[in-house]
Amino acid sequence: MDGPDFDLVVAGAGGGLVAALRAAELGANVLVIDADEHFQRGNNTSMCTAMIPAAGTRWQEAAGVQDSPGRFLDDIARKTGGTADPRVARALAETSAQLVTWLADNQELELELVTDFRYPGHTADRCHSIPGRHGSRLLRHLVQRAQAHPRIELIAPMSLRNVHTSGGRVTGVEIATPDGNSENLTTRAVLLATNGFGADRDLVRHHLPEIAGAHYHGGQFSRGDALRIGGELGADSAFLDAYQGHAALSSRSQTLIGWATVVHGGVIVDSTGHRFAPETTGYSEFAAILAGRPGGTGWIIIDEHIEELCSVFDDFRTVAESGSLIRSATATGLAESIGVPAAALDDELTAAHRAVAGDEPDRQGRTDARHPLTAPYIAIAITPALFHTQGGLVVDEHARVLAGGTPIPGLYASGGAAIGISGHGAGGYLAGNGLITALGLAFLAAEHVRSAVAV
Repeated sequence: MDGPDFDLVVAGAGGGLVAALRAAELGANVLVIDADEHFQRGNNTSMCTAMIPAAGTRWQEAAGVQDSPGRFLDDIARKTGGTADPRVARALAETSAQLVTWLADNQELELELVTDFRYPGHTADRCHSIPGRHGSRLLRHLVQRAQAHPRIELIAPMSLRNVHTSGGRVTGVEIATPDGNSENLTTRAVLLATNGFGADRDLVRHHLPEIAGAHYHGGQFSRGDALRIGGELGADSAFLDAYQGHAALSSRSQTLIGWATVVHGGVIVDSTGHRFAPETTGYSEFAAILAGRPGGTGWIIIDEHIEELCSVFDDFRTVAESGSLIRSATATGLAESIGVPAAALDDELTAAHRAVAGDEPDRQGRTDARHPLTAPYIAIAITPALFHTQGGLVVDEHARVLAGGTPIPGLYASGGAAIGISGHGAGGYLAGNGLITALGLAFLAAEHVRSAVAV
């Protein structure tokens, strides 16, 4: 009897490419499809800062960083208030070192440990990134590797319309071109890597009302396809109220400024010129806080020292080149340039400087600022944004989709298509949660396809 057309079909050419590459490496024939013709610059993987959290890696050992999967799990539990799915969180923490090692050694990805700053919530330097720290470089590398592999076929634009089953087991897929032409293919396994539902405004309003009015800065094809396809097969879903927001999107360039500006010592003020929350708060939950301020926008205030530190990010350089950085030799001059009350801004910057120097407590209870802002100052207009949703289909430690708690043989989900490890709301998002679920669950799915297809 002839075999299936493919051993694995991956819907979504972002983090799902990890599954394609790993499965093909293990001997599988793989089809990758993506609904977006321009996915290399339009999906969430391409828009991220390429931060992959991993615990117990050789890069950490070389840098003298003490870390372990257990410590990573403790940080996830602390940030989420213990609400993250424990099985998925443990699986990702325990495979994270293997994942980054495989990316470096087998896929020849140039990785480095980020030690110049640390995102809120991580108690160890564990974010691994690439030169330029931009997802487009990461995605480009994965695409090139996939296109060069003889066992991988990559087609875009092409969308997944349906997953076929027989006896409860995945047997095939229906795929379609944008003009509606469809084709049925047989396959042993399907990975739903189509991201979440951030581009569907109705779903966002229903599940994420607190951020529904904010700018959406994510893939335009993240329309909840996995929820629809999985739901038709009886799949469970959870954590649909979880999301990653961001409070550091440039209002002018619509490019991510990056929270490193804040971690290095920058402060955030609203249209009244006042700080309004501790900047130690994570960038995800800060988005909803900023959205609730007068006008729903604000300003990140940094200085030339922080500007230099952040120039290692491609995104920050793009923001600078767009003319978004407003400079002034004094707080009063800066206030006049950005249209906020001068007395308020001068008072806030003076107080923040004294707090970092240890002369008085920080007004917002901030505890992490080590660099005192020093004139000349730089202001960057920011707008809060929804980056991607963090809830989806319930999966187990092998990324298998569950229905009534039982795996649907041959069906897997990763990234925004699956439940993440961010718990509920925005506050549980730990930097890198999105990418570790996108890459990590894809890697786990490929391992399971190899070892126990459809079991």
